[in-house]
Amino acid sequence: QVQLVESGGGLVQAGGSLRLSCLASGSIFSINAMGWYRQAPGKQRELVAGITSDDSTNYADSVKGRFTLSRDNAKNTMYPKMNSLKSEDTAVYYCYADGRYYSDSYKTHRLPFGSWGQGTQVTVSS
Repeated sequence: QVQLVESGGGLVQAGGSLRLSCLASGSIFSINAMGWYRQAPGKQRELVAGITSDDSTNYADSVKGRFTLSRDNAKNTMYPKMNSLKSEDTAVYYCYADGRYYSDSYKTHRLPFGSWGQGTQVTVSS
C-alpha cells in the first residue's frame, strides 16, 4: 500500500521554528488531500492543517498566521513549517494522506487508500 514517514520533530524553545516533512512511498498512483494532525497528552487528535492536490490549504484557527503547509507532488512530500511556536503546540504530529494506489504489479488496477504516519514528537519549552 502506501506508507507515510514524518521527520523533523524535536525540542524547540517558545518562539522558535521547526520545519517538518512527510514522505509518502509505495505504489502510488495519485495523492489527493494531505493533512497534518496533532495529539497532545490527554487530548483528542485534531486537524492542524490540510492541503489539496491543487495546493489549496486550510488551517486550524489556533495555528493560522504561524503555520504554513506546502507540498511537492513530484516527490510525494508535504512540508509543514511551524513558526512562533508556543508551549501549547507540544504534541505528537501525524501526517495523513489519501488517494489511489496500484494494487497489482502490472499497475492495471487502482484502489483508494488512506494512510497515517507513525508520528513525530514536537516539544516546545517555555
